[in-house]
Amino acid sequence: MRLAIRLARRGWGKTSPNPLVGAVIVNDGEVVGKGYHRAVGEPHAEVVALKEAGGRAEGAVLYVNLEPCCHWGRTPPCTEAILRAKISKVVASIRDPNPLVDGKGFAELSSQGIAVEVGLLAEEATQLNEAYLKYVRTKLPFVILKVAQTLDGKIATTEGISRYITSFESRRSVHRLRSGVDAVVVGIGTVLQDDPQLTVRHIKGKSPLRIVLDSKGRTPPGANVLSSDGKLIIMTTSQASPAWKEKMEKRGAKIWEVPATSDGMIDLREAAKVLGAKGITSLLIEGGREVFTSALREGIVDKVLIFLSPKIMGEGRGGFGDLGVRELSSLYRLYNMKVRKIGEDLLITAYVHRNS
Repeated sequence: MRLAIRLARRGWGKTSPNPLVGAVIVNDGEVVGKGYHRAVGEPHAEVVALKEAGGRAEGAVLYVNLEPCCHWGRTPPCTEAILRAKISKVVASIRDPNPLVDGKGFAELSSQGIAVEVGLLAEEATQLNEAYLKYVRTKLPFVILKVAQTLDGKIATTEGISRYITSFESRRSVHRLRSGVDAVVVGIGTVLQDDPQLTVRHIKGKSPLRIVLDSKGRTPPGANVLSSDGKLIIMTTSQASPAWKEKMEKRGAKIWEVPATSDGMIDLREAAKVLGAKGITSLLIEGGREVFTSALREGIVDKVLIFLSPKIMGEGRGGFGDLGVRELSSLYRLYNMKVRKIGEDLLITAYVHRNS
């Protein structure tokens, strides 16, 4: 199963909105077939593994990190291929909550005499497909908030300079993360201050959809995020002028108007709903302070990645503003925290829980 999960990771950034799936076929203690879902529209992991195994799949055990599908989509049902191959047992990590599957795949296999076992490495399999699992249940994207800061919690100098607080190794890690999410998000403040490209440059991989939150229409026509590749969306409000919208569209951006909050900012909850409706399953929020703060306050953040550089700034700009915390009981709490070293930095990964 660990091999199946490792194989599944090879599809990182290529399968959305489908899940990451790997499959391994074992016959008499020998791996006779393995595969993973490479991209949307291509054969599923189980089918790839069965093709490699050929006749050796008969009587074998299939290990797969997600329940096999039992419906027609872009490809035929995996359950049919498993039955034709005469697999004797299927060991899966977790159930697929997609309403088209959701236990039906297991039931179909069991009804045809195939033994089914569920739960092996369930935690690892759940984390692997955390974006997919949230999206199929809620139709909302899985939101990751990424912060790069000094040990004393500063993301920029008092003048707004932030390049580069963290190491090259950390930046390369962020580019890999970008290559695996559907979209990366920044606020207009980051565009005006840092003029980022928001592309993947330090590794081989696809650049994500770029999203700028710009409630008043201040993105300049020469900004680096603008191009003619059709991968930029500017989410704005009715406060932006028609002339500015037209100018941005001529520069290759798509303009999506969304509701504003009472203080004139982008309503991030409504924005998340819009993005989910458009099939965006995962978002990486990269800046800046106002967006970080609003995203946490509005409850859309699922996971945080905090890159800590071994530096102390003293006076500077912190990563978060007023989160509405007035008592210790209402602090934003993190759980399942993990820490690892990247270059000279520390990366803290955790999930968000808010006490009411």
